[in-house]
Amino acid sequence: MSDTQFKKGALRLRLLCATLAAALASPVVAAEPKFTNDVVKIGILNDQSGLYADLAGPGSVEAARMAIEEFGGTVLGKKVELVFADHQNKADIGAAKAREWFSQDGVDVIADFSNSSVGFAVQSLAKDMNKIALITAASSDFTGKACTDTSAQWVYTSYTNGYGLARIMTAAGYDSWFLVTVDYAFGHAFANDIRKAVTASGGTVLGEVRHPLNSPDMSSFLLQAQSSKAKIVAFSSAGSDMANAIKQAAEFGLNTQKTLVAPAVFLTDIHALGLEKANGLRFVTAFYWDRNDETRQWSRRFFDKRKAMPTMTQAGVYSAVRHYLRAVEAAQTDDAKVVMAKMKELPVDDMFSRGGRVRADGQMIHDMYLVEVKKPAESKGPWDYYKIVQTIPGDQIFPPLSDSACPLVK
Repeated sequence: MSDTQFKKGALRLRLLCATLAAALASPVVAAEPKFTNDVVKIGILNDQSGLYADLAGPGSVEAARMAIEEFGGTVLGKKVELVFADHQNKADIGAAKAREWFSQDGVDVIADFSNSSVGFAVQSLAKDMNKIALITAASSDFTGKACTDTSAQWVYTSYTNGYGLARIMTAAGYDSWFLVTVDYAFGHAFANDIRKAVTASGGTVLGEVRHPLNSPDMSSFLLQAQSSKAKIVAFSSAGSDMANAIKQAAEFGLNTQKTLVAPAVFLTDIHALGLEKANGLRFVTAFYWDRNDETRQWSRRFFDKRKAMPTMTQAGVYSAVRHYLRAVEAAQTDDAKVVMAKMKELPVDDMFSRGGRVRADGQMIHDMYLVEVKKPAESKGPWDYYKIVQTIPGDQIFPPLSDSACPLVK
C-alpha cells in the first residue's frame, strides 16, 4: 500500500469515527406519533330505537363515552371524539353510514353493531378502507371464515352461548333436551349448536318444534315441550320471541317442571319479564354488574347516567373502546393494522375482563358465567337478578384456535 493510499484510508477512518461520535453525542429524539388527522374518532353504530335498543342502543354510547372520559378525552395529545348512529337493523343503512364515516368524517373505528348482518357489512368495509371494526354481534363467523386483520369480536358468540351452554348443562346431568326454535337463520344456528353439543356430551335431543318470528301465542309449542320427557327446554330465540316464550312458560308452570335455558338473554330482558316469570332460567353471560366490587363501582356510575344497570353488550363496548385507546397510545398511531396488532399484543385488563386477550383470529377470550335467575324472595331489590352458578374459564367456553376457520390462522 502506498503512502497516499494509507493517508486516504486513515482520513476516511477519522471521518467515520467523528460521525459516529457526533451521533452518539446527539440527544435521542422520540418518533412523532403518526395520525391521519388531529383527532381519534370513534363511532358507535347500533340499534338506537328498535328491538336491540335496550340491550345496546344509547347505553352503548354512554359506555363508550365512559371509556373516553377515563383517558381524559385525549390520547397522545389528540382529542378523542365520539359519534353514533342508528342502523335500524338494516345492513344497507349500516354500511352506508359506515362508508360515510370512514371516507368523509375521519372515523377511525366503529364499535357495537348488535346485529350480525350489519356487522358483516361493516367488517368487510373496514378491511377495504383500513379501518377497525369492534363487533359485539353473536355470529361465530366474525372470527371464523369472515375474520379480518382489522376487526375483533367482544362479549359473546353463537358458540359460547349455544354450544357452550349445552355442553356445560349436559355435563352437569341435564342430558335430555327439547328445543323450541324460532324459524329463521338465527334460531336454526343456535339450535344446531345446541344439538351438536348435547350429542357430543352424551345427551339426547328428544324433540324440536319451530315457531314463526314474532309469535304472540306460544301455547301449542309449549304444550309439546311440556309433554316431552326432556329435563331441559331450550328456547332458541331472542328479544320478544324469547320473552313471550318465557312469560307463557311460567303461566303453564313449565318453569317449575323443567329447567329452562336460552342462548341469548340480557339483563334488560329479565328486567322487563320480572322475576315472577323469569326465575329459574339459566343462560351464559359475559358480564354481571353485581359480580364483584369493581363491576359494582363501574355499573353504579353507569346507572347514574342511564338509570339502568348495564347489559353485557354495554359493558363489552366500554371494554373494547378502552382497549382500542390503550392500543393507540402504545402504538403511537391510528393506523388500523398497527393498532389491531397492538390490541392482540396487550392483555385486556378492565372491569369487564381480567387477563383477557385478543387472539390471532380476532376473538377476545375471557371468562364467562353460567347464571340462574333468582326467585323474587332471593332478590334484594331492582336489578338484583342473577345467581352466578359457575365461572367458566375463557379457554373452556370459546373454541380452541386450532379449530378456527379464520384464514389469518390457517
